[in-house]
Order: sequence, then structure tokens, then C-alpha cells
Amino acid sequence: MTQNPHGSTGPGSTGSTGSAGVPAVTFDDVRDAARRLAGVAHRTPVLRSRTLDALVGAEVHLKCENFQRIGAFKFRGAYNALSRLSPQQLARGVAGYSSGNHAQAVALAARELGSHAVIVMPEDSPKSKKDATAGYGAEILTYDRYTEDRAALGRKIAEERGLALIPPYEHPHIIAGQGTTALELIEETGPLDALLVPVGGGGLMAGAATAATAMVPGIRMIGVEPEAGDDTRRSLAAGHRVTVPVPRTIADGQAVETPGELTFSINRRLLDSVVLVSDDEIRAAMKLAFERLKIVTEPSGASALAALLAGRIDPLPVPGRPGRSPHPPRLGVIISGGNVGLERFLELLG
Repeated sequence: MTQNPHGSTGPGSTGSTGSAGVPAVTFDDVRDAARRLAGVAHRTPVLRSRTLDALVGAEVHLKCENFQRIGAFKFRGAYNALSRLSPQQLARGVAGYSSGNHAQAVALAARELGSHAVIVMPEDSPKSKKDATAGYGAEILTYDRYTEDRAALGRKIAEERGLALIPPYEHPHIIAGQGTTALELIEETGPLDALLVPVGGGGLMAGAATAATAMVPGIRMIGVEPEAGDDTRRSLAAGHRVTVPVPRTIADGQAVETPGELTFSINRRLLDSVVLVSDDEIRAAMKLAFERLKIVTEPSGASALAALLAGRIDPLPVPGRPGRSPHPPRLGVIISGGNVGLERFLELLG
């Protein structure tokens, strides 16, 4: 476990601070996003399992974003961002770049808002994610994730065609939208001792931390990365953004080389720690989720659960809320997505 050398900020902290001392993303932004998403995004279920609780020695609440529209939390941020574009810009269209879930989210949000999306996707993106993105009406352009820069390609296409570029995490409206995941979770469960969140580019964690630390002062925010893609863990230890080689991991949604500038500015203040999980530990979590919880998760979606099952959260948070008798720690775990095709699922678990 790598502790954040900067520590968490005090109770009620809401995000990164800009040059004028104004937070770039606030809890009010998250609540505003929730209002925009009401009736559009699903309010996803929170699952419990006595078997899981007994395995880890905690009271675990699973926020199941695999039941979100497009099968992942990404729809929240994409719709929140696109819904703020002018009618003229929506008519011209939008662009995005993604390994799959943000691609589907932008494509569906564009369709819902009467626009059109052009998406830059890696050649080796899972076929199920490519097919779904195309099915939502998007035009797909592919690239080699190991030799080409997806952000540069996205900017070039947006400029050439007059499209609004919607990045996967480096945008305040994206972050605020993703934060509604934690907002809903804590509204349903009440105060939690810790929240475990998968970390890729950092948008889900930044939004979740913005909401959770405002709602539950003292909550412990724990990020989870694959061992091959520990850019956020290294960045927190160094005190600045660090770039790692292109990760080769089954968790394609977390195969990021460096944290976003905006997301890292938030996460370095609000995260308590980042822990790592192996591909085999992710497979084990996917297997347990399927066999015991009866849910399908993609590798990235299972990484936070994998960290809990593998004992990476050590020691578990000590409950300390006033007026409460001793009890097992209450943990929130975000299952971030379930977009995995049948053949790939069988291959991973076979």
C-alpha cells in the first residue's frame, strides 16, 4: 500500500483548487450533475452478500455500475458533459477517444441528445465494446495504442471536423457526472468507513472523492490500480504526475500511462492510498462475482473487489463514529462496469 504523502484534506473538502483559489469541481457540481441525470441514467443497485462479508470481515456495499446504461459508470459523465453543449454544437457533433466504455457512453449520450459521435478506439479494444459503440450510431476510427497518441488524434479530428472533444476523464463535467456514483451510494447506505474505487485516468475517483469526502468527513478513500498500470500510485508517491509504459493488463479500462492533470490535482488531495492488484486476483474477483453474487463484471470493473478479496486493504478501517457500538467496518466498493463479451469472459476465467 502506498500512502499519499500529502495526506487527505480536511472534512468537507470538495476538489482541486484553481489559480483563483476556487475548486475546479465541487460537491455542488456533483449534485447539479445528479439533477441532469435524473430520469436519464439508471440509479444502479447496491448489493450485499453475507458470504462476501464473512470472507473479508467487513460490511460490504457494492455499487453496481455494471447495471448502468452502456454497462458502465461512464454514461454519467458523458451525458452530463454533452447535455451542456449548445444546440449548434450538438448539430455539428462530438468526438471522443476511449478503449471502450467512454466510447459507448459518448455515442449513446450523443444519440439521446440528437447529435453524432466520432470515436477514436484502440485496434485491440474488445470486440463487444466496438460493436456496442457502433450500435449506438458512432463512427469509429482505430489506432495502435502502443505507438500512437489517442488524445492527439482526438484533437486533430475534432479540429478538422468542428466537433466538440469530450475526453474520458480530464474534464470537470465528466468528473462531476462520475461523482454521482458515490453520491447515490452514500445516500442509500449512510456513512461508510471507506470507499474502494478503480482508478484509470482518475475521473471516477476524483468525482467519487469529491462527493464522498463532503458527505462523510473522515471517510477513507482507497484507489485500486492493476499492477502493470500503477501510474497514480507512483504519482502520489512522487508528488507529481508520473508516466509508466503502456500497461499490458486484462484491465483494459485501466490501461493508462499517466493520470490526468485535473484528476490528479483532485486525487492527490483527497485519496488516502492506492493499492495494486494482479491480473490473477482480478480474475478471482470476477469468478466470485459471477458464482456467488450472480453478476458479470469486466476486469476493470472487478479490480476494487479484487483488492478487498486479496487482503490489500490492511488494516481494515476502524469504525469510529460517535454514538455507535463496535461493529465491522462499513465499506463501499464500486463495481465500475460489466462490458465483457461471452468469449472473452470464458477465456479470462477458463
